[in-house]
Amino acid sequence: MLALDNVTLHRGTTRVLDSVSLAVNEGELVALIGANGAGKTTVLRTISGILAPSAGTITFRGKPIQGADPDVIVRLGIAHCPEERKIWPQMTVQEHLELGAFIRADGGEIAQDMARIFDTFPVLKERREQLAGTLSGGQQQMLAIGRALMSRPTLVLFDEPSLGLAPIMVETIGTMIAGIRDRGATVLLVEQNAALALRLADRAYVLETGRVALEGPAKELVANPEVHRAYLGG
Repeated sequence: MLALDNVTLHRGTTRVLDSVSLAVNEGELVALIGANGAGKTTVLRTISGILAPSAGTITFRGKPIQGADPDVIVRLGIAHCPEERKIWPQMTVQEHLELGAFIRADGGEIAQDMARIFDTFPVLKERREQLAGTLSGGQQQMLAIGRALMSRPTLVLFDEPSLGLAPIMVETIGTMIAGIRDRGATVLLVEQNAALALRLADRAYVLETGRVALEGPAKELVANPEVHRAYLGG
């Protein structure tokens, strides 16, 4: 479904991504793990059109998308749930969900999808007229996920969804992401919590200083002593 082939990106004279190649097959949940500053967020921002690569290609369903505008990429079926949620404090919960459907004109189906989001996240239904800035961190993360799903994506990019959340909420968000994949969407997950990411994922890539250092089935990477020592605390 998605392929990056030797994607390189510079910021000034600094090479942030160095010939990154990875693939995500339809129906998979693929994790991208690595230390802070490894370039994980940059990979997602480059896929979604926020950043333009210096070299290399990105294809989605066989079509090159590198350098395309973000709204074009959303219309192709890619949604980005960003790091730190990027919630507008003075907008209501419902306004955020409506914004997530900005590419759509099917009012009846938008209402149905919003109802499904409220079924999945009942707390958002209770707070649909509440300003998003007054929500807890976990509730804001639910809202960010719901907003991404309102575009009816076939591929969802998640960037650090567990960041700053209490342990019980981390497990809840992990279960929700697994459920999104189980309901038919494909997922590329960037996650600092490597144990969570590898538990959820089918396959994973390890990014180190802008390069793919390791890749393979998640179960194999969990058993890899180098991965265990560097990212799993053992």
